[in-house]
Amino acid sequence: MATAVADQESILKNLLKTGRSTEFGNDHKFSEVQNYEQFRQAVPVRDYEGLKSYIELIKEGRHNVLWKGKPIYFAKTSGTTSGTKYIPITKDSVGNHINSARNAILCYMAETGNTKFADGNMIFLSGSPVLERIAGIPTGRLSGIANHHVPLYLRKNQLPTYETNCIEDWETKLSKIVDETIGRNMTLISGIPPWMQMYFDEIVKRSGKPVAEVFPNFSVMIYGGVNFEPYRAKLFKTIGKKIDGIETFPASEGFFAFQDTRDEPGLLLNTDSGIFYEFIPEEEIGKESPKRVSLADVKTGVNYALIINSNAGLWAYDIGDLVRFVSTDPYRLIVMGRTKHFISAFGEHVIGDEVEHSLLKAASEENIHITEFTVAPFVSDDEGKSYHEWFIEFENHPEDMVAFAAKVDQNLREKNVYYDDLISGNILKPLKINSLKKDSFIDYMRSVGKLGGQNKVPRLSNDRKLADALQAWVENG
Repeated sequence: MATAVADQESILKNLLKTGRSTEFGNDHKFSEVQNYEQFRQAVPVRDYEGLKSYIELIKEGRHNVLWKGKPIYFAKTSGTTSGTKYIPITKDSVGNHINSARNAILCYMAETGNTKFADGNMIFLSGSPVLERIAGIPTGRLSGIANHHVPLYLRKNQLPTYETNCIEDWETKLSKIVDETIGRNMTLISGIPPWMQMYFDEIVKRSGKPVAEVFPNFSVMIYGGVNFEPYRAKLFKTIGKKIDGIETFPASEGFFAFQDTRDEPGLLLNTDSGIFYEFIPEEEIGKESPKRVSLADVKTGVNYALIINSNAGLWAYDIGDLVRFVSTDPYRLIVMGRTKHFISAFGEHVIGDEVEHSLLKAASEENIHITEFTVAPFVSDDEGKSYHEWFIEFENHPEDMVAFAAKVDQNLREKNVYYDDLISGNILKPLKINSLKKDSFIDYMRSVGKLGGQNKVPRLSNDRKLADALQAWVENG
């Protein structure tokens, strides 16, 4: 914490030193780059599409392309525009993924004194550890790759079994996981919130009891991948008691931050783990040459696109996440949403954090529990007839849906001044809510072959693809 900026400077220097002997470093004249200012000039920001030609060279068997030698893994992940993405994990970068998860657990133990959970069974809901090979490089989901690196001191208590973890079909796998865990002393459960919820629902269905009665020693939940807040109320209701959580910020491209304390908001940025971070202020996103700052110059309360340079060979890589610092001593941040998941069909630029706040505030006031939701623009040819269309799967419905929608709309107007202007100027109508049938999002994800693993429903879309598909699950009346 104390040496974060110095560590970042040292990491950039080491990245450039190794990068000079790569094809990427040669193409971007790394031999002439001595400092961050020169690096910014030499290396433009790019997303996966911008890096894809180098990845293809690695897939053809070339060495020293983005990093020295060849990656030891490809983490396979779905991109919104790129189809399947192949993210390199190198011998130097694999420790970032494994050690950061360990450090999150150790920080929790040190702060709370709760070490007893380490004696019980732990479950890490993950993708299959079965890896294919591309150009001789083992390839699979990050969570499946991480499964091969679970330390021995955790592996003896790890569930489910390797054979069960290898099952590809999520529903078959889930049923088997419940078979293997329902009679065991489960103390720690980890995964992304929607898939943990499915696991808990199945436990309740099988046993007829809350999760806390089935697993009385269950005391720690590790989660990440999506904002936890929309899932919090339902998860704890299903568990039947409040338990400690450890929030993490992992991705195929790196493990960026984790909750290091219960007392302060935000996640501690991983500043000494092979990643040099850059940040683009929100208003600069999408510009041809956006302003970029290093960690030393970030400010609290500003939304930034997170850009990474890493010992996996990712250079000025836009991971697509929007973050905001809540502290700079130490550097703690919160994830505001995806830079590509927003609605700006009318110039409002509504982001994930704003819709989540607006819905959860109204739901909390009326004791409404939400299972899942998404929002899309409805663009009408008729002036003043367009609106934001919300698709919500309620656990319990509001008594007055019109009044509930008006509350959510008012909350969003208070959160986003541009949206407020569009409503008050009669350019947009207030938002409309469609109530979806039970298990709609699960059924939708199943229908597109994305049920389970690390697949997530986007909270926001700037087009109608998801919204149009969900019409089939809208409740009549």
